[in-house]
Parts: sequence; C-alpha cells; structure tokens
Amino acid sequence: MNSSRRGSASLSLLCSCLSLSFAASLAGQTTPEAVDAYVKSEMQRQHVPGLALLVARHGEIVLAKGYGLSNVELNVSVKPETVFQSGSVGKQFTATAIMMLVEQGKIDLDDPLTKYFPDAPAAWKDVTIRELLSHTAGFTDYPEDFDMRKDRTEDELLKQIESIPLAFPPGTQWAYSNLGYATLGILIHRVTGRFYGDFLQDHIFGPLGMTTTRIISEADIIPNRAAGYRLVNGELKNQEWVAPMVNTTADGSLYFSILDLAKWDAALYTDKLLKPSDLEQMWTPAKLKDGRINPSGYGFGWFLEGRPGHRIVSHDGAWQGFKSNISRYVDDQLAVIVLANLDEAKPSVIGSHVAQMYLPPPNREKLGH
Repeated sequence: MNSSRRGSASLSLLCSCLSLSFAASLAGQTTPEAVDAYVKSEMQRQHVPGLALLVARHGEIVLAKGYGLSNVELNVSVKPETVFQSGSVGKQFTATAIMMLVEQGKIDLDDPLTKYFPDAPAAWKDVTIRELLSHTAGFTDYPEDFDMRKDRTEDELLKQIESIPLAFPPGTQWAYSNLGYATLGILIHRVTGRFYGDFLQDHIFGPLGMTTTRIISEADIIPNRAAGYRLVNGELKNQEWVAPMVNTTADGSLYFSILDLAKWDAALYTDKLLKPSDLEQMWTPAKLKDGRINPSGYGFGWFLEGRPGHRIVSHDGAWQGFKSNISRYVDDQLAVIVLANLDEAKPSVIGSHVAQMYLPPPNREKLGH
C-alpha cells in the first residue's frame, strides 16, 4: 500500500488547471437534472461505484444526493446519509482544533515543538507549530517501508516520526507531510490530556450536531458505512486493510457524510468555532522565512487558490479506497463537496465542474463583449 495516500498537493492543484469556461453557459441556470446527467456520466467514465454530492450556498443545502452504490457486494445505494472516509479532508479539523487551543491560550503558533516534546531530536527546537500546520516544517511523509499493517501505540508512532531526519531547514521550503499532521494530533493529546479524536468530538462534532463524524473504526457497527474500492487491472477490488491504530491519526482518519459536512460548511460562516480573524489566518497562504509565500498556496489545513473573480479554499483526501474533495468558493458563498468510494476517482474534477454549473455567468463586459 502506498503510504502517502491520505492526500497530496497534486490533486488539489488539479482544479486550478481546469477551465472555468466549459460550463459557463449553464452557470446560474442549472437544473438538478443537468447535474445528475453530468455526475452519472463522469462516474461512468471514471468507473466510480458510488458518490455523494453536496452543493450549499450561504450555508444552506441546495443539493444533497447520492449516486451509485455504497456497497457493491450488497447492492446498497449511496444516499445523503452514507458515511465515507475523509482522507486528508480531515486535516482541516485538526488545524481548527489547534487554532482553538491557540485561542484558549494553551499553545502559541510560534512555540517550538520541543516545548511539548522535550525528548525529541535537537532539530525539532527550530520547528514551530505554525510550520507543522502549513507543511513548511521539513517533516516528511510516511516512509516507503512504513508497515501499515503493524499496530502501534501513540508513543511508538511518535518515536518513529522522531527518528526521521528533517528534509530541509524549517520554514525554508514546502512539502506536504502527513507525519506533520499526525504529530499535531499527538500534540493535542499532550496539551489537553484528551485523545485528539475525543477533543474534536467535544469541541467541533458534538456542538455542530455532526452525528456521523468520528474517528474510523472497522470494528464498530457504523450505520450507512460505505465500502472503499480500488481498481486492479481494471477489476474492482475491496480496499486494503490497515492496522487499527493507523486509522486513528490526525492526518485524515475520519468518517463523515455530506449532511455532516453541510453543518461544517455552515459553521464556517459564523464564529461558533473560531474568531473570524483566526479562520482568515487559516485561509491565508503561509509564508516562508524569507518572506515568500509557500509555492503551494497552503494555509492551515486548506489549499488556497485564486481564479479571476473567485477565491477558493479546498482540500482533497485519499485513503483506503476513498477519495474526497471539499471546495468553498468564499466570495460566492458556494460550497461543493464530493465523496467517492474508489481510489482512482477524481472528485476534484467533478466538484469543479459542478461548481461551474452553479456559479453566476461571467460578466460580459469583463470578457470584452
């Protein structure tokens, strides 16, 4: 199993390469039938078994619908309540938890990691929480020889992370790091005395009424849980198995439904979770030590993208036979979320096209007509 499949920059940046013109003629006059036709066609082209789609405007649901099968073996259809795995879309919740602790005065973004991990390597004294959040700390991804089927305690995982040398001096480059976010989850545990998943439940999922969102557990009975799939030589196969502890780390180990993510999107228009200034900081591209903006345009738990007339905050996820994408068109107050149960799916492509169908038509004067 590829050990870095919780998410990557390449998928998130894919949307920036897509033209906004393709569906411009449909923008502002889209019908549910047009959306259905497009989604079904694209699912067939990508061989996606099942998909859930959410479109929300101003924090209100415009469309919440399931397509295809959540479980191929049992012939169970996807519905809005179907539960998918998050992949790296879960990182935004970890980042939000960290910002909550900053607001509570329990940590500071510029604290060195050795303040919380005194036994860590000396190099960690130059790494700040801010740099972990923005993937500029020099942390790496899971090494190729990382055994996903070996169970570990949190302390054992931390020791393994500490044994990996930094890839570059902190704050000098950008490199996507799942291990950095796994470390943030351990930090939350050390600061609060609560497992990071319990902290999320107490401070985010519970207060927002996100009743299906939780840490992954393949042992628990989870109503409406989808199965994950992958293609092997063109043939559909079940997701690969990983050790239970691997599915509890803070780099992307959540279950959720599009209905829960609708509540999450709505909350981001308010100050229920964080002060507006702190949300804005999460949606601001992080700078390197030399003052340059990091080349990915990453903030804290979100990729940030600007297109003419549109500001977009987004993230992809990829894990265990699932792909996910959340894209929020901030100035348009439009959110499109796509959850799919195929490793090879491209939800960002589907989400970008659906967003185009709902965005207002381009200003004709700006186009020179």
